Amino acid sequence: MARPIELGLILDGKDAEEFWKNEANPKVTKEQIEMFKEAMHIRKYNFKI
Repeated sequence: MARPIELGLILDGKDAEEFWKNEANPKVTKEQIEMFKEAMHIRKYNFKI
């Protein structure tokens, strides 16, 4: 039987620094906020919860 694939990501150097900087202070644009509002609206009116 096949073994499951283990996924992983190793970042080092500047990539790791950038990741942790973004993780500590995520930046969200107005466009992203509007996109999520639209997605919540679509879900609310198109799916029964």
